[in-house]
Amino acid sequence: MKPDAKHTVDLPPTQIDRREFLTFAAAGLTATGTGLLIPSLADAGPLSQKTGTHPMSQKAFVYTELQISAPFDQVPWQQINETIKTKPGFLNKTWLSGVGNNSAGGIYAFDSIENAQAFVTDYFPAEARNFGVAQTTRVFDATATTDASIDMNSVHYGASPTAAPAAFVYTEVQLHVLPFDHGPWRAFNPVLKQQPGLLSKTWLSGLHTGTVGGFYAFDSLENARKFALDYFPGEAKTLNAAFYTRVFDAPVTEAASRDMASPFYG
Repeated sequence: MKPDAKHTVDLPPTQIDRREFLTFAAAGLTATGTGLLIPSLADAGPLSQKTGTHPMSQKAFVYTELQISAPFDQVPWQQINETIKTKPGFLNKTWLSGVGNNSAGGIYAFDSIENAQAFVTDYFPAEARNFGVAQTTRVFDATATTDASIDMNSVHYGASPTAAPAAFVYTEVQLHVLPFDHGPWRAFNPVLKQQPGLLSKTWLSGLHTGTVGGFYAFDSLENARKFALDYFPGEAKTLNAAFYTRVFDAPVTEAASRDMASPFYG
Protein backbone atom coordinates (compact mmCIF):
# COMPACT_ATOMS: atom_id res chain seq x y z
CA MET A 1 0.00 0.00 0.00
CA LYS A 2 1.40 3.43 -0.92
CA PRO A 3 1.66 5.95 1.89
CA ASP A 4 -0.66 8.92 1.77
CA ALA A 5 1.44 11.64 0.18
CA LYS A 6 -0.63 14.19 1.98
CA HIS A 7 0.79 13.10 5.34
CA THR A 8 4.40 12.23 4.53
CA VAL A 9 7.60 14.20 4.28
CA ASP A 10 11.09 13.21 3.19
CA LEU A 11 13.16 12.27 6.21
CA PRO A 12 16.29 14.32 6.88
CA PRO A 13 19.76 12.80 6.52
CA THR A 14 20.66 10.27 9.20
CA GLN A 15 23.44 12.44 10.56
CA ILE A 16 21.08 15.27 11.50
CA ASP A 17 20.96 15.91 15.25
CA ARG A 18 17.82 15.47 17.34
CA ARG A 19 17.05 19.18 17.65
CA GLU A 20 17.26 19.68 13.87
CA PHE A 21 15.10 16.63 13.24
CA LEU A 22 12.39 17.76 15.65
CA THR A 23 12.33 21.20 14.07
CA PHE A 24 12.20 19.60 10.62
CA ALA A 25 9.27 17.42 11.68
CA ALA A 26 7.34 20.34 13.13
CA ALA A 27 7.86 22.30 9.92
CA GLY A 28 6.58 19.30 8.01
CA LEU A 29 3.22 19.60 9.73
CA THR A 30 2.59 22.81 7.87
CA ALA A 31 4.04 21.51 4.61
CA THR A 32 2.02 18.31 4.33
CA GLY A 33 -1.39 19.77 3.72
CA THR A 34 -2.96 18.83 7.05
CA GLY A 35 -4.38 22.29 7.54
CA LEU A 36 -1.81 23.15 10.20
CA LEU A 37 -1.36 26.79 9.34
CA ILE A 38 0.53 29.40 11.30
CA PRO A 39 -1.82 32.24 12.33
CA SER A 40 -1.19 35.64 10.79
CA LEU A 41 0.19 38.48 12.85
CA ALA A 42 -3.26 40.02 12.74
CA ASP A 43 -4.49 37.07 14.79
CA ALA A 44 -1.71 37.35 17.36
CA GLY A 45 -2.54 37.97 20.98
CA PRO A 46 -3.26 36.09 24.18
CA LEU A 47 -4.87 32.74 23.53
CA SER A 48 -7.64 33.46 26.02
CA GLN A 49 -8.71 36.44 23.90
CA LYS A 50 -8.73 34.39 20.69
CA THR A 51 -10.58 31.36 22.04
CA GLY A 52 -12.86 32.88 24.61
CA THR A 53 -11.46 30.47 27.18
CA HIS A 54 -13.59 30.21 30.30
CA PRO A 55 -12.82 27.78 33.12
CA MET A 56 -16.23 26.10 32.83
CA SER A 57 -16.50 26.10 29.03
CA GLN A 58 -14.66 22.85 28.28
CA LYS A 59 -16.72 19.84 27.28
CA ALA A 60 -13.81 17.47 26.65
CA PHE A 61 -10.23 16.83 27.69
CA VAL A 62 -7.58 15.21 25.51
CA TYR A 63 -4.44 13.48 26.75
CA THR A 64 -1.56 12.87 24.35
CA GLU A 65 1.91 11.40 24.63
CA LEU A 66 4.46 10.82 21.90
CA GLN A 67 6.83 7.84 22.18
CA ILE A 68 9.81 10.10 21.82
CA SER A 69 12.86 10.81 23.97
CA ALA A 70 13.92 14.44 23.72
CA PRO A 71 14.84 16.98 26.40
CA PHE A 72 12.06 19.55 26.30
CA ASP A 73 14.38 22.35 25.23
CA GLN A 74 14.83 20.41 21.98
CA VAL A 75 11.09 20.19 21.31
CA PRO A 76 9.96 22.84 18.77
CA TRP A 77 7.04 23.83 20.95
CA GLN A 78 6.71 27.39 19.62
CA GLN A 79 5.99 26.09 16.14
CA ILE A 80 3.64 23.39 17.40
CA ASN A 81 1.78 25.87 19.62
CA GLU A 82 0.98 28.20 16.75
CA THR A 83 -0.42 25.26 14.80
CA ILE A 84 -2.53 23.88 17.64
CA LYS A 85 -4.01 27.32 18.35
CA THR A 86 -5.74 27.11 14.96
CA LYS A 87 -7.53 23.84 15.75
CA PRO A 88 -11.34 24.12 16.04
CA GLY A 89 -12.60 24.33 19.59
CA PHE A 90 -9.18 24.34 21.23
CA LEU A 91 -9.19 26.15 24.59
CA ASN A 92 -5.92 25.43 26.37
CA LYS A 93 -3.03 23.01 26.72
CA THR A 94 -0.61 22.06 29.47
CA TRP A 95 2.57 20.64 27.99
CA LEU A 96 4.06 17.46 29.48
CA SER A 97 7.66 16.22 29.60
CA GLY A 98 8.14 12.71 30.94
CA VAL A 99 10.37 12.20 33.96
CA GLY A 100 13.05 9.66 33.13
CA ASN A 101 12.08 9.11 29.50
CA ASN A 102 11.68 12.68 28.10
CA SER A 103 8.45 11.80 26.32
CA ALA A 104 6.43 14.79 25.08
CA GLY A 105 2.71 15.25 25.41
CA GLY A 106 -0.08 17.36 26.77
CA ILE A 107 -3.44 17.67 28.46
CA TYR A 108 -5.85 19.80 26.42
CA ALA A 109 -9.31 21.29 26.90
CA PHE A 110 -11.81 21.55 24.03
CA ASP A 111 -15.19 23.22 23.69
CA SER A 112 -16.90 20.06 22.42
CA ILE A 113 -16.40 16.32 22.28
CA GLU A 114 -16.64 16.48 18.49
CA ASN A 115 -13.73 18.91 18.23
CA ALA A 116 -11.68 16.80 20.63
CA GLN A 117 -12.37 13.71 18.52
CA ALA A 118 -11.35 15.55 15.36
CA PHE A 119 -8.09 16.58 17.03
CA VAL A 120 -7.11 13.02 17.98
CA THR A 121 -8.20 11.44 14.69
CA ASP A 122 -6.95 14.09 12.24
CA TYR A 123 -4.30 16.46 13.57
CA PHE A 124 -2.48 14.43 16.20
CA PRO A 125 -1.79 11.30 14.12
CA ALA A 126 -0.21 13.61 11.54
CA GLU A 127 1.99 15.16 14.23
CA ALA A 128 3.13 11.73 15.41
CA ARG A 129 3.73 10.59 11.83
CA ASN A 130 5.92 13.60 11.12
CA PHE A 131 8.03 12.83 14.17
CA GLY A 132 8.15 9.18 13.12
CA VAL A 133 6.96 7.88 16.48
CA ALA A 134 4.05 5.97 18.00
CA GLN A 135 1.52 7.80 20.11
CA THR A 136 -1.03 7.58 22.90
CA THR A 137 -4.25 9.61 22.81
CA ARG A 138 -7.32 9.67 25.02
CA VAL A 139 -10.56 11.68 24.98
CA PHE A 140 -12.46 12.36 28.21
CA ASP A 141 -15.93 13.73 28.98
CA ALA A 142 -15.29 16.94 30.92
CA THR A 143 -18.92 17.58 31.81
CA ALA A 144 -19.29 14.28 33.67
CA THR A 145 -16.44 15.06 36.08
CA THR A 146 -17.34 18.65 36.96
CA ASP A 147 -18.46 18.14 40.57
CA ALA A 148 -15.69 15.67 41.41
CA SER A 149 -13.04 18.00 39.99
CA ILE A 150 -14.35 21.15 41.65
CA ASP A 151 -14.14 19.29 44.96
CA MET A 152 -10.44 18.70 44.23
CA ASN A 153 -9.61 22.37 43.56
CA SER A 154 -9.25 21.73 39.81
CA VAL A 155 -7.91 24.75 37.96
CA HIS A 156 -9.73 23.50 34.85
CA TYR A 157 -12.99 24.32 36.62
CA GLY A 158 -12.13 27.76 37.91
CA ALA A 159 -10.02 27.24 41.05
CA SER A 160 -7.13 29.66 41.37
CA PRO A 161 -3.68 28.03 41.42
CA THR A 162 -2.22 28.12 44.91
CA ALA A 163 1.33 27.63 43.61
CA ALA A 164 3.10 26.86 40.36
CA PRO A 165 3.25 23.06 40.05
CA ALA A 166 6.58 21.26 40.22
CA ALA A 167 5.24 18.02 38.76
CA PHE A 168 2.18 16.50 37.13
CA VAL A 169 0.82 12.97 37.40
CA TYR A 170 -1.53 11.32 34.92
CA THR A 171 -3.47 8.20 35.92
CA GLU A 172 -6.00 5.93 34.27
CA VAL A 173 -7.63 2.82 35.76
CA GLN A 174 -8.97 -0.03 33.63
CA LEU A 175 -12.53 0.20 34.89
CA HIS A 176 -15.86 0.79 33.18
CA VAL A 177 -17.75 3.36 35.25
CA LEU A 178 -20.71 4.93 33.46
CA PRO A 179 -22.23 7.19 34.44
CA PHE A 180 -19.19 8.65 36.17
CA ASP A 181 -21.25 9.96 39.07
CA HIS A 182 -21.98 6.37 40.12
CA GLY A 183 -18.27 5.82 40.66
CA PRO A 184 -16.23 6.05 43.87
CA TRP A 185 -15.02 9.64 43.61
CA ARG A 186 -16.82 10.75 46.80
CA ALA A 187 -14.96 8.09 48.75
CA PHE A 188 -11.58 8.79 47.16
CA ASN A 189 -11.52 12.60 47.26
CA PRO A 190 -11.08 12.92 51.06
CA VAL A 191 -8.21 10.43 50.91
CA LEU A 192 -6.58 12.17 47.96
CA LYS A 193 -6.71 15.51 49.76
CA GLN A 194 -4.44 14.04 52.44
CA GLN A 195 -1.69 13.07 50.00
CA PRO A 196 1.54 15.05 50.59
CA GLY A 197 2.05 17.93 48.21
CA LEU A 198 -1.13 17.51 46.17
CA LEU A 199 -2.23 20.88 44.79
CA SER A 200 -5.19 19.85 42.65
CA LYS A 201 -6.79 17.09 40.64
CA THR A 202 -8.90 17.09 37.49
CA TRP A 203 -10.94 13.89 37.30
CA LEU A 204 -11.12 12.12 33.94
CA SER A 205 -13.87 9.90 32.52
CA GLY A 206 -13.06 8.06 29.32
CA LEU A 207 -15.31 8.73 26.36
CA HIS A 208 -17.10 5.48 25.40
CA THR A 209 -14.87 3.38 27.68
CA GLY A 210 -15.87 4.82 31.06
CA THR A 211 -12.29 4.49 32.32
CA VAL A 212 -11.55 6.50 35.45
CA GLY A 213 -8.46 8.63 35.81
CA GLY A 214 -7.05 11.96 36.78
CA PHE A 215 -4.57 14.72 36.12
CA TYR A 216 -2.83 15.89 39.29
CA ALA A 217 -0.54 18.80 40.16
CA PHE A 218 2.08 18.43 42.91
CA ASP A 219 4.35 20.81 44.78
CA SER A 220 7.45 18.66 44.21
CA LEU A 221 8.71 15.90 41.97
CA GLU A 222 9.42 13.80 45.06
CA ASN A 223 5.79 13.95 46.20
CA ALA A 224 4.55 13.19 42.69
CA ARG A 225 6.76 10.11 42.53
CA LYS A 226 5.63 8.92 45.95
CA PHE A 227 2.02 9.27 44.86
CA ALA A 228 2.55 7.35 41.62
CA LEU A 229 4.75 4.64 43.16
CA ASP A 230 3.32 4.19 46.66
CA TYR A 231 -0.24 5.51 46.94
CA PHE A 232 -1.79 4.91 43.55
CA PRO A 233 -1.01 1.19 43.18
CA GLY A 234 -2.90 0.66 46.44
CA GLU A 235 -5.90 2.58 45.13
CA ALA A 236 -5.95 0.48 41.97
CA LYS A 237 -5.63 -2.71 44.01
CA THR A 238 -8.65 -1.66 46.05
CA LEU A 239 -10.54 -1.45 42.75
CA ASN A 240 -9.01 -4.75 41.55
CA ALA A 241 -8.02 -3.12 38.28
CA ALA A 242 -4.98 -2.61 36.09
CA PHE A 243 -3.75 0.95 35.84
CA TYR A 244 -1.56 3.42 33.97
CA THR A 245 0.55 6.17 35.59
CA ARG A 246 2.90 8.84 34.28
CA VAL A 247 4.98 11.49 36.05
CA PHE A 248 5.93 14.74 34.31
CA ASP A 249 8.34 17.58 35.07
CA ALA A 250 6.32 20.80 35.24
CA PRO A 251 8.92 23.62 35.36
CA VAL A 252 10.57 22.67 32.05
CA THR A 253 7.26 23.11 30.20
CA GLU A 254 6.02 26.23 31.99
CA ALA A 255 6.80 28.73 29.22
CA ALA A 256 5.26 26.49 26.56
CA SER A 257 2.17 25.93 28.72
CA ARG A 258 1.72 29.62 29.52
CA ASP A 259 1.74 30.31 25.79
CA MET A 260 -1.20 27.90 25.49
CA ALA A 261 -3.30 29.50 28.27
CA SER A 262 -2.69 26.63 30.69
CA PRO A 263 -4.94 27.17 33.73
CA PHE A 264 -2.14 26.02 36.05
CA TYR A 265 -0.43 29.39 35.68
CA GLY A 266 -3.31 31.74 36.35
